[in-house]
Amino acid sequence: MEGFNAHAAPTITGKGAVHDLYLLAINLTRRCNLRCPHCYLDAGTLRDGSQDELRTTEVQELLNDVASRSNETMVVLTGGEPLLRMDLEDIIAFGAERGLAMVVGTNGTALTDRRVRSLKQAGALGVGISLDSLDETYHDHFRGLAGSWQKTLAGIEACRRHALSFQIHFSITDANAHELPAMIDFARACGARVLNIFFLVCTGRGESMSDISPLRCEQVLRALVAAQSQHTDIIIRARCAPHFKRIAHQHDPDSRLNRISGRDGDGCIAGIHYCRITPEGGVTACPYIPDEAGNVRQQRLLDIWDHGSEFQRLRVPVLRGKCGDCEYHLLCGGCRARPRALDGDLMGADPLCAYVPKGGRAIVPLSDIEGPCIHWDSEASLRLARVPAFLRRLIKKRAEAYVAALGEALVTADHLATLSARRFGGNGPKRPGFFKEPQK
Repeated sequence: MEGFNAHAAPTITGKGAVHDLYLLAINLTRRCNLRCPHCYLDAGTLRDGSQDELRTTEVQELLNDVASRSNETMVVLTGGEPLLRMDLEDIIAFGAERGLAMVVGTNGTALTDRRVRSLKQAGALGVGISLDSLDETYHDHFRGLAGSWQKTLAGIEACRRHALSFQIHFSITDANAHELPAMIDFARACGARVLNIFFLVCTGRGESMSDISPLRCEQVLRALVAAQSQHTDIIIRARCAPHFKRIAHQHDPDSRLNRISGRDGDGCIAGIHYCRITPEGGVTACPYIPDEAGNVRQQRLLDIWDHGSEFQRLRVPVLRGKCGDCEYHLLCGGCRARPRALDGDLMGADPLCAYVPKGGRAIVPLSDIEGPCIHWDSEASLRLARVPAFLRRLIKKRAEAYVAALGEALVTADHLATLSARRFGGNGPKRPGFFKEPQK
């Protein structure tokens, strides 16, 4: 998730490229109360964790580092199972006090009423809850523990009761892909703001699992594009499948929104606008790329982010195979973790993509095209300023693309209201000043 802040100090690499840190995932622990066979973390320390896990003060120090540059970054506290860290609320409160958007990624089984109230009081913006089937037997098998499905649903209901915003994370495989329409209906009915569809990257214990086939993946991504057009009351997103950008462009090549590069937020941003910290402080481009660019116990996180050699490779990629030949490589670029896991080639072709390049001219993202200068009127600027910092960049980019497509050059409050209605219907974010004035 992105933000926009004129006071941020961006990282510059190459020809004017900006590499702000939009999203930071911190694996707080390797401990977990489930035994998911697809998990990228080593199973050896699931029960007891690791003695080398970052201490509370170490996590707070790196959050201070991030906040010293900008409050645009969203911080995802995950694991293992982060709710097993008894200092979780202290970490959330520390980050929230510094203006960072603090969220929790969880399997949901420990989201009791008491814990949900505690997370909300600490300042958690929301939680992402893993739910992999509406079939109790399948979910429990997928998560490695009988009874987990019931506890996860109870956790979702606890979030609803206490008005803690939540997303649903659905890991899709050949075995459960047929459930996608029902899962979309469920997510809408239960009040989820977002449904994230995760396409597994076969690393860690997931190396022994069969992933979704390229053909099935293509079918699912096309269904997601159609579903998002149909359902405006929820955000439906593909995760770890950046060729979603190609399919969206093929669906509507005239849409300027589909010409926004996936590297700007709705494709793969690993090492470009996103990184992960291991429980022991290692910094990697994403959870599925094991190569560490440094460790926060030896260096400041922002120094690693600015100068890490692994990140530089991802920011100026030299793609090989069909990814390098593809006319969509600037919009998509493929998943870098999959070829890295397959044969060690970070820049190789994404094996999950079924598309055969046509050999045409590269489709250039809007950010690389000289276009009309878009301005904002005073009311629209005021409303944008009231949007949470981590969302501003995305909203600004999409609003300007929308206005340019209309042949206009001035963003108004009416444009913002139209975009909000298209995205959320009547269920937009209930935040004072978020596209409309609060009730008196």
